Parts: sequence; C-alpha cells; structure tokens
Amino acid sequence: MTASIDEITPASPSELARFLTDNARAEKRPVMPVGGRTALRTGLPVQGNPQRISTSSLAQVIDYPARDLTITVQSGIRVSELQRILVEEGQRLPLDIPDAGRATLGGALATNTSGPGRYGHGTFRDFVIGISGVDGTGRLFSAGGRVVKNVAGYDICKLMIGSLGTLAVVTEVTLKLRPTVEERRILWLSFDSAIAAEVALQGLTTTATRPVAVELLNPLAVSALRGDAAIVDPPPGHALCIAFEGTRTQCEWQMATLIAEVARANPRELRELSDASSESLWKGLVEFQAAGDDPATFTASLPPSKVAAFVDEATNAEIAIQAHAANGIVIGHLPDRCVSPSSVNEIVRPRRARAEAEGGSLVLWNCEDAWKAECSVFGASRQNARWMQQVKLAMDPHNLMSPGRLSV
Repeated sequence: MTASIDEITPASPSELARFLTDNARAEKRPVMPVGGRTALRTGLPVQGNPQRISTSSLAQVIDYPARDLTITVQSGIRVSELQRILVEEGQRLPLDIPDAGRATLGGALATNTSGPGRYGHGTFRDFVIGISGVDGTGRLFSAGGRVVKNVAGYDICKLMIGSLGTLAVVTEVTLKLRPTVEERRILWLSFDSAIAAEVALQGLTTTATRPVAVELLNPLAVSALRGDAAIVDPPPGHALCIAFEGTRTQCEWQMATLIAEVARANPRELRELSDASSESLWKGLVEFQAAGDDPATFTASLPPSKVAAFVDEATNAEIAIQAHAANGIVIGHLPDRCVSPSSVNEIVRPRRARAEAEGGSLVLWNCEDAWKAECSVFGASRQNARWMQQVKLAMDPHNLMSPGRLSV
C-alpha cells in the first residue's frame, strides 16, 4: 500500500480492510473513497479532515465468462478500459458514462451515473448482480453473485448504488452485459419551443417503435453541441433527439415508422442521422451531461408529462438544458453569470419549487463547496432519511465513511 498524509492507495481489498479496521479502533479519522475524481463536488462537503482512499490499484478483471454475459472486475478500473475489454467479445455495458477515460466503475456506481440510453437500457440497478466491499469498521462483505439468476439475500447491491461512498468502499463488482449492436440511428426534430415538442413526446407513449433514448435539448444545449460533426449548422430552437439501436433493417424500419408517426407534431425540421453522424451526436449527448466548468449543475426529477413545461421555463432563465424526457430527468447547467450563492439560489429555488410541487426533486450536484452552506444541495427533507440513517449506523457505526456527504 502506498500512502501519504491525506491519501492511501491499497493494493488489495485485504490491505484496505486492515487499514479501515485499525482506523476504526484507534484514530477514527474520516475517510473518503476516490476513483477518477470526476465527481468530487457531488453531494455535501465531507466533514472533518478526511483521508482519501484511492482505488486506482484495484483495477483487475477477476472473472469474465463471456458466454454468460457477465463480468467481475475491481472497482478502480476505468470505464473506457472496461468497455475496451468488453467490445473485444462483442459485448458492452450500456450506461453512457461521461469522461470515461478518467471515471472509474466504482465512482460511476457510487454516483449512479447513467446517460441518454437509460430509457432503453436502465441504470446501474439493472446491471449490478454482485458486489464486494469493506465497510467502515473494516469488515469485508459480499452480496449477490456471479450469475444473473441469483436473488437470494438482502439486496445490498442496490444500497451501494448512489451511496457516494458513505456506507463502504466498493472493491469488486459483478455486472450483467449486453451484446454490442450493429447500428445506432438518431432522428433529430426541431421545434420552436419545448411545449411545441410535447405532441411528439406524447406520441412516443403509443409508438410502434422502441427508442433507447429520448433527449430534449433547449437552444443553449444545441449551441453547446454545435461543434459535433453530426449537427453542423443546426436549426434554431429546441431539438428532440430519438435514438434507435439494432440491426440495419430494424433501425431502418423504426426510423421510417417514427417519421410517419411524428408528422402530426409538425416539426420545423427533421434530420436522420446514422453511422459517424449519429455516433458523434451520441458522444456529445453523453458528455454534455457532465458538469465541465459550469458554475453549477443540477438534476431535476419530475413526471415525464411535466418535462416540456419545465424546460421552457428553465430556458427563460438562461439554463442550458438536456432532458432525458421519457424518464423525467432534467440536467441543467447554470449560466456563467452565477458567481455567488445568491445568484445560484435566484435560479435554482424556483426550479426546485416547481419540481417538488410536481412530486419530484432537484439536486444541486455540482457547485463550489463553499457555496453549499447557502445553497441547499438536496432540497426538502427526504421521506427515507430515517431509513438511510439506520443503514448508515449498521454499516458505519463510527460515522467514518464520507461523513456528512449525504447529510446522514
């Protein structure tokens, strides 16, 4: 194990367990797992002076029975490296993680990151079938298994997903996989407003096709994607991007069918993108959701039927918006004029009030740590807070794992 005052890099799960056991018995210093460091500003600031635990040395493939469409890997593997290994066997993990060259599997799992394809493929909760880790007292644990049919026992796998390193250090993950596809095609529809796109969105509830992604972009987001070869000189206004995957024949039929179905929505312009053009746009959609150098980024969750109105209202506030419209997920990047907590609150509070009024939520998942005391990160108190506290107490009784990051 390599170590410094503020960071250690264990070479194995057992080495990590020994460190956490000694820490829990003696110093009781807060610890914070880190992977590719792409989401360090997610959540509330970690309390105390935490020692970081890097998973960079835990990056091995443990078992890959490709014929079973499963793989077991250590959590520190880079997402791009994992995808490279899978594609050699004609397989993939279809979760669309931005900044894949830096992001680690464990970090993406801890933040429950997904992208445009979540409509057709789901999230980490749909792919993780086994998990191993070390809790705050140094106990090694495993849950799930290495076969898809394993359903025995309490589902700790789902507890770890989105936990932001507050329960344990995940060391190993078993995933179910899917075959690669022959082709991906995207239908680009332009509208004067998000509300104008609502007819097309409503039509998708009865479409004969099976989209894997339904992305609604406002003009600021379209402008940010302008550099992609797929959308050189994009039409002004809002864009609705609907993606399909499969064989060439399947994609051709679905595109032709959807074009006929959306005719009644009267789009301003329609473009069919395939091959390099669709791949370029897809990459742009995946990367746009990352925070980048924006002053603050939020994710809102609300009923899909309310997304279009939310997007139009946010557009008036100069927020660059990408919405996974069929899922009810809206990602907003605040404008550069937001240079203080008050300017962030001026924009975020009305959006949060609207989301919560619709039974949803808004999480400010990226902004300066110094602003978070004044800018509510999670909004209204969550109904599951008491249960979260009990799980936290069971797995981390000394409150050493990223304390305060989820305010539990």
